[in-house]
Amino acid sequence: MLVHQILKSKGSDGVLTVKPGTLVSEAAKILADKGIGTVIVSETGEYPDGILSERDIVRELAHKGVGCMSDSVDAYMTSNVVTCAPNDDAVTVLEKMTQGRFRHMPVLDDGKLVGLVSLGDTVKARLSELAMEKNALEGMIMGH
Repeated sequence: MLVHQILKSKGSDGVLTVKPGTLVSEAAKILADKGIGTVIVSETGEYPDGILSERDIVRELAHKGVGCMSDSVDAYMTSNVVTCAPNDDAVTVLEKMTQGRFRHMPVLDDGKLVGLVSLGDTVKARLSELAMEKNALEGMIMGH
């Protein structure tokens, strides 16, 4: 399954971004209110300047305490963002996420931010694909 198919199955709520300089407390509230695990940091909303996850916030809470909530997302975001393209396949995306030990990947089309896929999205897509293959093989074996 391709990334654009995964995005289509998720629906098009757009990509949630926050601007550099946003307080970590504001980003944490967005994550909690939306029930999501990461937010893209972007000045323009068209290209990711960074990515901030729940894990990034928890890590800083453990090291710095609650004071980190008054800091800017820029201080804790991952700046070297690994991205994928709409025509990348789910297996390639899963491999990148596993190797990089991260759970969210922005999708860029011609350099523009068009979506975000999660580890859960890609696993779900892959399981669906495997189920279809299994059903097709069973049908061939049974003569259907």
